[in-house]
Amino acid sequence: MGLLNMASGSSLWRGYEYFSNNNVLSYERISESEYKALVLGSKKDPYHVYIDIKHPKKSTCDCPFAEDNTKVCKHKVALFFCVFPEEAQAYIDEIEEYEAEEEQRYQEHYQEVERYVKSLSKKELQIALINVLTDRDDEEYDLW
Repeated sequence: MGLLNMASGSSLWRGYEYFSNNNVLSYERISESEYKALVLGSKKDPYHVYIDIKHPKKSTCDCPFAEDNTKVCKHKVALFFCVFPEEAQAYIDEIEEYEAEEEQRYQEHYQEVERYVKSLSKKELQIALINVLTDRDDEEYDLW
C-alpha cells in the first residue's frame, strides 16, 4: 500500500497545502526509494521527515501527530508531493473532478426539486411547508 493510500483525507489536503506553500525547506534523495527532508510545520522549527516509497510504514516524522510512526502526517505527504509533483497534480485534478461532479449532481437535484415544487397546488405547497417547519414528514397536516 502506498504512502498516500495510508494517509487520511485531512493529512492529504494539509500536505498538499504545505507542498503548495513551499513548507518543504529542503529534501535529499537517500536511495532509489528513500528521501529525507526538513518540513516547516505550524511551529517555528522544522520537522525531520523521512519517507520510504517501497516501505511506507518505515516512513517517519518527528511531529507530534506521527510520533508513533504509524500515521501518515501532512509533513510526509508534503515531502512526497515535492518528490513527485505529478502526484500532487493528479491529486488536485481528482479533487476538482469530484467537485465538478458534485456541482452537477446538486444542479440536477435542484432542477428536480424546482420542477416538483412548481407542479404542486397552493394547498399542497402549504401542507408541505407546514410539515417541513413542524418536522412532520411522516404525517400530512390537513389545512382544512
